[in-house]
Amino acid sequence: MTMYATNTTQSPRTLTRHEQLLLLRTTGQRFDGYRDHMLLSLALATGMREHELVGLNLGDVLADAGKARRRVQLRVFKRSHEDARGQEVVLSSGVQAKQEKFFRWKRQQEESMDSDAPLFVSRKGNRLSTRQVRYVFQIWQRRAGFERRFTSAARSSSISPRSSRKRKKDRRMLICV
Repeated sequence: MTMYATNTTQSPRTLTRHEQLLLLRTTGQRFDGYRDHMLLSLALATGMREHELVGLNLGDVLADAGKARRRVQLRVFKRSHEDARGQEVVLSSGVQAKQEKFFRWKRQQEESMDSDAPLFVSRKGNRLSTRQVRYVFQIWQRRAGFERRFTSAARSSSISPRSSRKRKKDRRMLICV
């Protein structure tokens, strides 16, 4: 236990609450940025890693009734142990509402709504790659006018106590996008 403390030099860089809001406001204002808005919203709300986000299929988040699921079982995740049952995320009602709006947006874009179709699709119609996720994060930071830039910082922002003073639990969410 002391080895960990001696090897840790500094805490991970996180987005401040203001930077999170600025990023979401900037992506949400543009129709062409709604896929990116949903991607970043999901990352900030759940703390999912970039490969977990791009590994989601529509059937993972869309229930049979056409509504967004409250609990999402991950199929792609970091294998810290063999038992996959605990690998799920819980979506807040706000994120569920955004998901349902995103489903309508996908229909307008004439993207596939099959359960095995990727949730996040590239402009070429393929599954979004982790490299594209990192690039998207860089683009939106610049458009939002960030004073400091993150290369791959965000997963800890949702967990950071700085992200919300009202939270009593330390919910780690480094945004690795």
